[in-house]
Amino acid sequence: MTTDTIDYRSSSYLKQVDAFWRAANYVSVGQLYLKDNPLLKRPLKSDDVKVKPIGHWGTIAGQNFIYAHLNRTINKYNLNMFYVEGPGHGGQVMVSNSYLDGSYTEIYPEITQDENGMKKLFKRFSFPGGVASHAAPETPGSIHEGGELGYSISHGVGAIFDNPDLISAVVVGDGEAETGPLATSWQSNKFINPINDGAVLPILNLNGFKISNPTILSRQSDEELQKYFEGMGWHPLFVEGKDPAKMHPQMAAVVDQAIEEIKGIQEYARKNNDASLPQWPMIIFRAPKGWTGPTEWDNKPIEGSFRAHQIPIPVDQNDMQHADSLVAWLKSYHPEQLFDENGTLKPEIAAIAPKGTHRMAANPHTNPGSLIKDLILPDFRNYAVDVSKRGRVFAQDMTVFAEYLKDVIKLNEKNKNFRLFGPDETMSNRLAPLFEVTKRQWLEKIKEPNDEFLASAGRVIDSQLSEHQDEGWLEGYVLTGRHGIFASYEAFLRVVDSMLTQHFKWLRKATDQPWRSDIPSLNLIASSTVFQQDHNGYTHQDPGILGHLADKKPAFIREYLPADANTLLAVMDKVLNDRQKINLIVTSKHPRQQFYSVAEAKELVDNGLKIVDWASNDDNAEPDVVLAAAGTEPNTESLAAIQLLHKTIPNVKIRFINIVDLLKLRSQKEDPRGLSDVEFDAYFTKNKPIIFAFHGYEGLIRDLFFDRHNHNLHVHGYRENGDITTPFDMRVLNQMDRFDLVKSIVLNLPDSEKYGQLIAKMDAIIAKHHQYIRDEGTDLPEVENWKWRDFK
Repeated sequence: MTTDTIDYRSSSYLKQVDAFWRAANYVSVGQLYLKDNPLLKRPLKSDDVKVKPIGHWGTIAGQNFIYAHLNRTINKYNLNMFYVEGPGHGGQVMVSNSYLDGSYTEIYPEITQDENGMKKLFKRFSFPGGVASHAAPETPGSIHEGGELGYSISHGVGAIFDNPDLISAVVVGDGEAETGPLATSWQSNKFINPINDGAVLPILNLNGFKISNPTILSRQSDEELQKYFEGMGWHPLFVEGKDPAKMHPQMAAVVDQAIEEIKGIQEYARKNNDASLPQWPMIIFRAPKGWTGPTEWDNKPIEGSFRAHQIPIPVDQNDMQHADSLVAWLKSYHPEQLFDENGTLKPEIAAIAPKGTHRMAANPHTNPGSLIKDLILPDFRNYAVDVSKRGRVFAQDMTVFAEYLKDVIKLNEKNKNFRLFGPDETMSNRLAPLFEVTKRQWLEKIKEPNDEFLASAGRVIDSQLSEHQDEGWLEGYVLTGRHGIFASYEAFLRVVDSMLTQHFKWLRKATDQPWRSDIPSLNLIASSTVFQQDHNGYTHQDPGILGHLADKKPAFIREYLPADANTLLAVMDKVLNDRQKINLIVTSKHPRQQFYSVAEAKELVDNGLKIVDWASNDDNAEPDVVLAAAGTEPNTESLAAIQLLHKTIPNVKIRFINIVDLLKLRSQKEDPRGLSDVEFDAYFTKNKPIIFAFHGYEGLIRDLFFDRHNHNLHVHGYRENGDITTPFDMRVLNQMDRFDLVKSIVLNLPDSEKYGQLIAKMDAIIAKHHQYIRDEGTDLPEVENWKWRDFK
């Protein structure tokens, strides 16, 4: 029988959909409680049950119902669709359905589609050495881990950018819908181009309750919800009920309508080259929490209440008094009608599952190794700043980088596999040259002349002021095999640091799965940094993202602090085609002196750090002091301190080290990439004083030096002192300025008592600075006009 002759909404077909749904429910309940006797062929005994059932039931039957109908619609319309599971801890849904359609067994051959395989499947769920209770990387078809709620739509939309035939079916839990990130993600429709992009189909799953409270949207009437979502530009379609016999035809009609509306929007837009903002469909699905489970327990309602959230019946290996109730619940799905004697799904039921890569759990975009295309990168050396007059040339690092990035966009226009995301800061971040070759993607009305660089299609998406949205879009984009950058002000990367944690956890667990392909790295640019403040105050001063990410497993985190434009270019050339990491690049957007040649920049990035011979006077001998710098302003202040010392006490032997790849300083005991003790000592010596000028919080550097021989360490970093003040004063406030660095150096020399006059002079200049900026509103001329002068 061909698909043309099948009536996908006939009672006979919907009867098979119902059977598939019941099978998914049976397998889902079994995963919660059982570790043996999966088909209940004998009386249930304590050894068949888990010692401590862990998991959640509340959203499961509703999601399984949605999944079954999405399968039906995939078959009917031959769709390229995958599933995003937004509700927290509903992990059985994707496991159960992928098991029933065979895709789970293809990944895990030991989990066979028979009684023995079902036993193994049940036992491993939320069990030591098994799989998590949410849609984790171990689950086929998942790109979204429900460890933190709020990002399902953002991830789903990021996935369909530049994937014109892909639909992400995003189930939004009604508890999740109350989070700030999810609430703002309804605005995603303003950025989906119906010609070039795919479609997202949000399905708001209103079951009424969270953990122990009612949900807000579930208490709204259909009329209120319709006004709310229409006001945000969606076309809401409603499904509501409890009786499966009535719900199946209703759901089939609504899902078909949604797909036909999506297809109609895309067909019109593509046929007429008209990317006007359409009204995309979304579904509001009302069914009871804990649907099809126990209706009540201990004279209190379970189904349709918050009590269905986790384990609704108290049965475990050590408490079997209510085992009959568990058996009755499992048998209510009539497993004998669903599985044959061997425990295999009956062929007439299995036949309605999509086949091959049309199965949502086998969709190639959810494990995109075969789809990934490396970026075509220009030679970064062609964009380099000429530093033959070292320290005399001024440039803006991000503006120089923008010229390179502009050509990255041009070279990859055909592949459409690169985007820049950010919260309305592209211009502020000095990336304006990008708009010479692309626009900001924006589907709302454009009002000239005040709307600038907006178009229905573009490689830049920065028009929504939401770090959650922009970073979440990038996550969805790279999880489905494309490349990109998220650029934000440094302090406000902290807004998404928990998202970064979740993405890290995804990478870490995905790497443990041999079947999972490595995905393009998540690249973060932190600008508007703590030590270069023009008008922003204390609220904009927080470099803590460095420490936050450094706490994660070393294999997945890189932190780059390029000191100038050429080094930034070399860093970006390294990371843009990187895989399976989070790359943090802390950089400057302000005019500043340029120091490192292209060759030096590449050496700095390749090795992570370098003894800067032209700024050192130890001449390959043992130094009196080591001065190290990591970051743009720390590099400048260190060089200025060196110049002051060379003029005043030229006999002091200073070794200057610039660090770009910060985490290379780790011990090899923690990170194979780190420096050995021998290498570390060759840079930093075993006992000489180390004055370390650092961009971030000082504790991170102390941690990196903890296991080393040399603890004669004096860090000058961000000390949580900030204000609305001049750029240089930010450094003075935190004693990361050239004058305090000079003091720190001489005070740690063996004959420091000789340098009392020099210390007094530094104190006097700092006092002069303090008064000058309050009188004039700008930094001292000797600071503003300082230029590096070679002393060799």
